[in-house]
Amino acid sequence: MSTILKIILVDDDKDDCFLFKEALDELSPPVDLSIVHDGSQLMKDLNDSSTELPDAIFLDLNMPRKNGFECLKEIKGHQTLKHLPVIIFSTSFDTHIANSLYEKGANYYMRKPSDFSKLKQLIDRALSHISTPPVSQPTQENFVLTL
Repeated sequence: MSTILKIILVDDDKDDCFLFKEALDELSPPVDLSIVHDGSQLMKDLNDSSTELPDAIFLDLNMPRKNGFECLKEIKGHQTLKHLPVIIFSTSFDTHIANSLYEKGANYYMRKPSDFSKLKQLIDRALSHISTPPVSQPTQENFVLTL
C-alpha cells in the first residue's frame, strides 16, 4: 500500500459524494479519491488491467445498473480483487443485511450520518482500520463502524 491511500467511492448520490470528498479534504492523511457513480463502471474500472487497484472501496448499496450487493459478490469472487477492503457506505441499516454483507466478505459497514462532523469521524475511523496492510475482516461485533 502506498503512503497516499487510493480510495474509490462508489455512490450515485452526488450530494453524498460531495460531502464525502469534503470530509476527506479535512482529514490529515492524504487520500487519492476517485468517485464512480454506479457499480457497472466500478467493475469495468477494476477489471481494466491498466488501472492501478485502490487500497479500499467505499461502496453504496442502492445504485442503478449494478448495486453494491452485486459488486461485493463480484469483487470477493474475483481472484485478483478479493483482497480489496470493501467498506459498505449506505444510508440504510438493517441487521439482517449487515450480517449478510459480513458473510459475503465486506470488511466494514458504515451508515451515512447526516451530521458532517460525524461523517468525518467515521471516515477517519474507517481509514485507520484499512491503512495498515494486510487488512482482514474484523469480528462480526466490530463490523459495523459507529461513533
